[in-house]
Amino acid sequence: MATDEMNKTVASEGGASVPRSAGAAGSSRVDRAPAVPRLPMEESASAGRTTIAEGVVAKVAGIAAREVSGVHALGGEGARAFGAIRDAVNATDLTQGVKVEVGETQAAADITIVVDYPVPIQEVADNVRSAVTAAITRLVGLQVVEVNIDVNDVHLPIDDADDDTESRVS
Repeated sequence: MATDEMNKTVASEGGASVPRSAGAAGSSRVDRAPAVPRLPMEESASAGRTTIAEGVVAKVAGIAAREVSGVHALGGEGARAFGAIRDAVNATDLTQGVKVEVGETQAAADITIVVDYPVPIQEVADNVRSAVTAAITRLVGLQVVEVNIDVNDVHLPIDDADDDTESRVS
């Protein structure tokens, strides 16, 4: 498949090539070209092909983001409300608040987080970006081209204290 500055060729689901302009809306952030074997020819001939689902990459990114100090939760308010229900029935969604785009050799991620107060927000975002990049690169073997962090909320310690207090009304 040949590409130039003005036109890009993309494989459709049926395998046929479909031209798409470089400035078209919805353009991919990651490579969609056929994968180039990473091993020398004699080793890769019998190795076969590995396909990694977007859900796997999203789960790896979600786990890595949750492990960063200062991250209280992932996802927006609605997602966190549904997440609380899933947690109650022991069906935690580790991809909550994580969207990924996976190409042949590259990945991009968008992560929505809630930061604990008074942790510096930019520091937490930088640490999440580094942790997600390292986890995807190390565990999945894809080059990470972009990790966007959306800080949706700040969690105050007083929010937890409200849950622990008994009601004055019976």
